[in-house]
Amino acid sequence: MGNPHILVIPYPEQGHIIPLLELSHCLASYGFKITFVNTQHNEERIRNASGLKVKGDTEDLIHLVSFSDGLESGEDRFKPGKRSETFLRLMPGKIEEFIERINASDSDKISCILADQTIGWALELAEKKGIKRAAFCSAAAAMLVQGFSIPKLIEDGIIDKEGTPVKMQTIMLSPTMPAINTAQLVWACLGNMNSQKLFFALMVKNIQSMKLTEWLLCNSAYELEPGAFNLSPHIIPIGPLVASNRLGDSVGSFWQEDSTCLEWLDKQPSQSVIYLAFGSSTVLSPTQFQELALGLDLTNRPFLWVSRPDITNGTPDAFLQEFEDRVSPQGKIVTWAPQQNVLAHPSVACFVSHCGWNSVIEGVCNGVPFLCWPYFADQFFNQSYICDIWKVGLGFNKDEHGIITRGEIKNKVEQLLSNEEFKATSLELKETVMNSIKEGGSSYQNFKRFIEWIKA
Repeated sequence: MGNPHILVIPYPEQGHIIPLLELSHCLASYGFKITFVNTQHNEERIRNASGLKVKGDTEDLIHLVSFSDGLESGEDRFKPGKRSETFLRLMPGKIEEFIERINASDSDKISCILADQTIGWALELAEKKGIKRAAFCSAAAAMLVQGFSIPKLIEDGIIDKEGTPVKMQTIMLSPTMPAINTAQLVWACLGNMNSQKLFFALMVKNIQSMKLTEWLLCNSAYELEPGAFNLSPHIIPIGPLVASNRLGDSVGSFWQEDSTCLEWLDKQPSQSVIYLAFGSSTVLSPTQFQELALGLDLTNRPFLWVSRPDITNGTPDAFLQEFEDRVSPQGKIVTWAPQQNVLAHPSVACFVSHCGWNSVIEGVCNGVPFLCWPYFADQFFNQSYICDIWKVGLGFNKDEHGIITRGEIKNKVEQLLSNEEFKATSLELKETVMNSIKEGGSSYQNFKRFIEWIKA
């Protein structure tokens, strides 16, 4: 028998693809063959952005395959829940056919399926085919705990059977976890009721599917979320998974990175730059977008702002161009940045973030304090970790119109950067978390056990 052959199936969104590609690199370094599944649309975006190059010693062991997602028009892709619905409807049959074709050969049979934990059907398919199976969570372990808590939340009358909070209240799943406003349960803050119902139903189904998995892995560390891991000890942390840990480059971005920002950072004083990035999904109103720009100007500090072309639904390009011309060279604006390299740069003082888990992990691993600007889903809970539990950042307050004003932005930047405790605590947390992936650390030991299970 040859080396194990692992079929990796991510959920088709950038924030899920990047950490699973990173995990694939780690597995390939042990000589395992990896077949990584993508939709054709996503693979094309990634190739256009970065070439989807699989670099280094693992290059020959990671093979990329893609399937049509069945969405012909661009409009369909942006309808709430449409991508999830078609992925769930079309992909299981295509993946099953692919497995049967591969395993009909005498060599390179798929010996393990590693799937995003949101793709319960992949675990069911693995059980049906008699293949080893493992699930991976790209979010905080606390998000899994919320999912596992759904039956009790319904039983206790906190949510109804569609996941809608019966009333607005604050609950605690465990005394050692952050309190949760029921309006900010991960499925209850997606922006529209249709998305909530689809996502909630999928979570309920996946709770059952995850009972089939032999390993439930998570891109986290015991030291980051002891309450969640104590409550659900079958969740196994193997993080943080970041490319810098293997001295490589991050791959999987949907947007082309502008590396000129690194040269710009080289010219800035140490610990001076405000770095702002809001992930691949955040959308700001035109008013909020302009308040953010004017707030950055008020800080009188150098800033690097990642502003996607679709980050707002109405601000004309002329405003951004005029603003950039006016604040240059104090400020630099790019459409996408090599974020892990940016956060590792000594000139970066703080990270204004949407608090997506990948960004949280990357900020923590580089000891950078946060200013939290959550948009939806798990990002509100992640802010609680940053501000209330780890104490490595601050949140913004909105005015009566729901706007974070320019004055609030200026004041919170000054409050964060004038208090040396935030930086000191961030560096302590970085050391603790990075120790978990060093030889003898908790995540290191968990990953080694996972490797031995695959080999067995």
